Amino acid sequence: MKSAILAMLLVSAAAIAQDNVIDEVIWVVGDEAILRSEVEEERLRAQYEGMPIPGDPYCVIPEQLAIQKLYLHQAEIDSIEANESTVSHQVDARINFYLNQIGSKEKMEEYFRKTTTEIREELMTSVRNQMIIQQMQAKLTENVKPTPAEIRRFYESMPEDSLPMIPAQVEVQILSFEPKVPVEEIERVKSRLREFTERVNSGNADFAMLARLYSEDTESAKHGGELGFVGRGQLVKEFAEVAFNLNDPRRVSRIVQTEYGYHIIQLIEKKGDRINCRHILMRPRISGDDKVKAISRLDSIADVVRSGKATFEQAVSYFSEDKNTALNAGLMMNEQTGASKFEYQDLPPEVAKQIYSMNIGEISKPFVMMDPQKNREVVAIVKLKTKVAAHKANLTDDYQVVRQLLVQKQSEELLKAWVQKKQQEIYVHIDENWRGCDFQFPGWVK
Repeated sequence: MKSAILAMLLVSAAAIAQDNVIDEVIWVVGDEAILRSEVEEERLRAQYEGMPIPGDPYCVIPEQLAIQKLYLHQAEIDSIEANESTVSHQVDARINFYLNQIGSKEKMEEYFRKTTTEIREELMTSVRNQMIIQQMQAKLTENVKPTPAEIRRFYESMPEDSLPMIPAQVEVQILSFEPKVPVEEIERVKSRLREFTERVNSGNADFAMLARLYSEDTESAKHGGELGFVGRGQLVKEFAEVAFNLNDPRRVSRIVQTEYGYHIIQLIEKKGDRINCRHILMRPRISGDDKVKAISRLDSIADVVRSGKATFEQAVSYFSEDKNTALNAGLMMNEQTGASKFEYQDLPPEVAKQIYSMNIGEISKPFVMMDPQKNREVVAIVKLKTKVAAHKANLTDDYQVVRQLLVQKQSEELLKAWVQKKQQEIYVHIDENWRGCDFQFPGWVK
């Protein structure tokens, strides 16, 4: 039997249709309505973010929203909530992405036909729901833990042509440091930043304008140096200590040195434990002579290792300035997987070029590369630690890959069965004009 809320929703939908207004209730799941405007917004967002929709969007999107409501309903029963700090951080990142792509706040509002506040509120709801759904799915599948015997049977049941190809993978050790920058060059950068500070503090220049013209943080420079709301933990320590102690938006901070270069900062707004500020970043220039000297020094270090007078690991501990690898014997870690193995395309291009034709244990010649974290040039040598050729997955070398394939399969089957069961337990109504679809789960229309 339909609840009073459902009846009101359906009456409202009829009234909207009579008034020839574009919005209407097209689905009802439990006591929750799905509006046509929601479908249009999801379609627009997917289109802008380049996310393909597998089929007719006016069939796929409403069903996806309905499935989400099933998970959210169960999450409410199970008291599952999202971490609001994480939600806010993800929303800030999403809005900054839109601004970077579209170019300005005004253009973003024109594109989405909403104010920035409305966009933020809708994103907060969307991201919060996504996080809750992910937690709900994780809870439903937490006991999916196939045994070694199940993994073996799964592998043996897979047809030969369906075994995944494992691309060639390598483990790489790296030793890198920055060419020494002359004191005169550092002072030139500081002098330039002091000049900007004086101009802003005296009212003769606008900080945002200077950031657009001179900041070497190219992404934030597009927005006048603005970083968007961030928490202390999202900033490097030296930057955060100064930024979070600013109180007067009209004044510019002292010069701050970080691993990225030299900064000056201007407060925009504080909101709880988050801050929005602008900055101008400048980096000392490294001359050609500085690079030649650094390469010559690194060449000597490589010769010492090749001669056996020191190991590569010892050289890393003495000379490397890469804090991400110096304490790990120089072993590079794949941020995408958390493991030490890389496919070639996942390595920095300069490193991939060096090791492609190297043999295991070989050390490269010194080369110049961009540090992906600092966006600065460093000189480096690399050692190829291990190399596995491309091959079809097997239990000996790729047990975890096969296991994950089975976990994914069993989880998908469990979640599919859960949705089908929920379809039978909860009230669902679909407007007649929206029923003619080949749904992933046919049980919606009873």
